[in-house]
Amino acid sequence: MAKRKKKFYITTPIYYVNDRPHVGHSYTTLAADVLARYHRLKEEKVFFLTGTDEHGFKVAQAAAAAKKPTQEFVDEKAAFFKESWSKLNINYDNFLRTTNPAHISAVTTATKHLYEKNFIYKDKYEGLYCQNCEQYKTLDDLIEGKCPEHQIEPQLIREESYFFRLSKFEKILREKIEIGELKIEPPEKKNEILAFFKKGLKDISISRANVAWGIPLPFDKRYSLYVWIDAFLNYLTGLGWNGEFGKAPNFFPPDVQLMSKDILRVHVTIWPALLLALELSLPKKIFVHGYFTVNGQKMSKSLGNVIWPEELIQKFGVDGARYLLISSLSYGQDGDVSWERLIAKYNADLANNLGNLVNRVLKLSEGIKVKIGKGKPRIKNLEKLFNELKFKEILDAIWQKISWANKHIEDKKLWDLVKTNPNEGKKVLSELLSLISEIAEKIAPFMPETSEKILNQLKTGKGEILFPRLR
Repeated sequence: MAKRKKKFYITTPIYYVNDRPHVGHSYTTLAADVLARYHRLKEEKVFFLTGTDEHGFKVAQAAAAAKKPTQEFVDEKAAFFKESWSKLNINYDNFLRTTNPAHISAVTTATKHLYEKNFIYKDKYEGLYCQNCEQYKTLDDLIEGKCPEHQIEPQLIREESYFFRLSKFEKILREKIEIGELKIEPPEKKNEILAFFKKGLKDISISRANVAWGIPLPFDKRYSLYVWIDAFLNYLTGLGWNGEFGKAPNFFPPDVQLMSKDILRVHVTIWPALLLALELSLPKKIFVHGYFTVNGQKMSKSLGNVIWPEELIQKFGVDGARYLLISSLSYGQDGDVSWERLIAKYNADLANNLGNLVNRVLKLSEGIKVKIGKGKPRIKNLEKLFNELKFKEILDAIWQKISWANKHIEDKKLWDLVKTNPNEGKKVLSELLSLISEIAEKIAPFMPETSEKILNQLKTGKGEILFPRLR
């Protein structure tokens, strides 16, 4: 009887379409792609979901500013995200748009059931609302009266609204996080969330009146569904879920949900509470990565320091851009980048180290019959690092071996050794070719095109420059 393949489901957040993707969006999506490729190489059944969040006042406002019909605007923006991911060689299984009719139908069905089961109720609301976050804020959330993310003062809004009974799930969610049933990583983020839970969870407003660009509430068409409920259910509808209670689609729940730290709180409160209300399983792991800064400053269009993925690809090539992005953030930490630093890292790691190693060894092997050795793997413990989502640390481990190999060539004076002691020279070349073959396999999730090029060069015995030096 054939062994059933293990399943692996990974998600990114769905991205707002009021702007184009920057390197922060690119990092999250690329990290998901690396994990998806790794698990596919292990011959697991993988589903990788990403997409765009296309409803809400902010999107309609951006469309109006662009003087375009909203649907036309979101179509163009969604296409831009797809194009960016294609250029970065990101291989997702589904790209979910919240304007998709099947998604709207499932969200409408689920919202109606939640209302009928008394998880949603109507009340009057007064609160501070950040238009850019599309989120209500407490005074504790603000810094000097402003939203810390967007540096704007939130509006005081008084209105009748429909609420989701989030407070009902406070105790059970806290317990599931404490025991690790819902894993939050890195550990300091788990501690941060447990401290947040001590303040207590309050019921949240899930509707807005007079916002036409959204999904109408099925039980009161005067209101549109607040953006988070609509957005979170994408993790289900992207798998074909139709809104049915207690019946999860194939691949659910997610094994890993990747995101940046600005949306962690809602992902460990509203999202799992929704799942409990819908009688569905919680995600297994939520992983939070850091931010990119440029020369110590947060990326900002107004400062003119935003780095766009297309610029990286144009400068460094697809795999060069992939490598530089994924190696720029340590586990859970922020990463500071600049064009000068990226060029220096490209030259050091890719041109001088990896590219130089492959080129030198293949040139030294020309005219000599050398078999690729089959020694034990030299690069170990990567599976543990993949499970811990330590992407930079994985690359660091691989590059340590690349540096060792280049030093080994110098220490052995291999260019002389192949002439003065051919047998010993062949042995060293065989070991190095074996290591290069292993390196090519290990970098495949990160740099798939480069991996393939190296393996082809090993077959043909002809080296070509992989990464030309940049000035």
